[in-house]
Parts: sequence; C-alpha cells; structure tokens
Amino acid sequence: MARTKEFDPDAALQAALELFWRRGYEATSMADLVEHLGIGRASIYATFGSKHRLYLAALDHYIGSGGPRLLAELSRPGPALPGVRAVVRRFAAEATTEEDRLMGCFVTNTAAELAPRDPAAARRVELNWDRLETLLHSALVRAQAQGELPAGRDPRALARMLLVLLQGMRVVGKASEDPGRVLDAAEQALALLD
Repeated sequence: MARTKEFDPDAALQAALELFWRRGYEATSMADLVEHLGIGRASIYATFGSKHRLYLAALDHYIGSGGPRLLAELSRPGPALPGVRAVVRRFAAEATTEEDRLMGCFVTNTAAELAPRDPAAARRVELNWDRLETLLHSALVRAQAQGELPAGRDPRALARMLLVLLQGMRVVGKASEDPGRVLDAAEQALALLD
C-alpha cells in the first residue's frame, strides 16, 4: 500500500524557493532544505527528484507568479507609456527597498549564479527575459501607434534596453546601498521615451 504524503508539496516548493532565493543554489545544502522544509530527505527526493530539479521547480514557480502582474501592467487599455513607466519605477523601487534589495530578483540571481554553466537554468532565464522583452515591445509598439512614442524610435531596441536596465537595477540595487544609482538610472532611461 502506497503511503500518502504527509506534507503539502506546494508549501514545500514555496519554502524551498524562499531558501534558494535567500542563499543561492550552491550555498543551500540538502541538509538545509531538510531543516527548512521540515520534511525528510527521502520525501524531497521522492517528490522533486533532486536538489537541482527542486531548484528548477522553484524557479518555474517564481517566474509563473510574476507573469500575470506584468501582463496586466503593460496591457491596460488606453495610453501604453504610463504602464511602461510604472513597471520601470516599480522595479527601481523594489531594487532599493531594503528587504527586496537584499534578496534581489530570483531570475537575476539565477542568471548570475547558474546560467553560465547550467543549460536548464539558462533556458528558463532566457524564456523569462524573452517574455518580459515581448511585453515591453508590445506596449511600446502600441504607444508608437497611439502617438505617445515618436515615430523615429525603435520599439524593439527600446524594449531590449529596458530589459537590460531592469535586470541591471536588480544587480546594482542588491550590491549598492546608494538608492540614487538605481532611481536616477530609471528616470534617465524613461526620459528616452519622451
């Protein structure tokens, strides 16, 4: 007779995400996961397969949780540039708020720690960045069609610049105690949309 799980896999996944996010992949051991999740090593392996697969599942969960908010912010009816500006300013605020600043962005952290040597992690990072770039591009194309963005501007290049800015703000915000670096960069980038 098969034993029933004595823990909630979704809650365990969320707890693992929080631990990986705070410590990183390499600095989180299986012993750390056992202690933090409050479940046995065998249960972790039986449910998630390995530390690496658990990390990737946590990354997928994190990426999936932010998508609807971005989509809503960047596809509201009416003028499109206010949504783009709001997203850039939100990222800047998050990058300079003490708790968010110290944690950084889980995708950005993964890009720095794992993507150079982990194809599965790199693929997820790229897919997330592609999605963000596409959302920004669509909003900027709409802004241009509505006359908010000058005709001579390249929406694809601007979307890519904003993607790099957003990710860079996460890195600089995490490492710097000077919020002005991030906030000034965000406003200068937004000036390019005028």
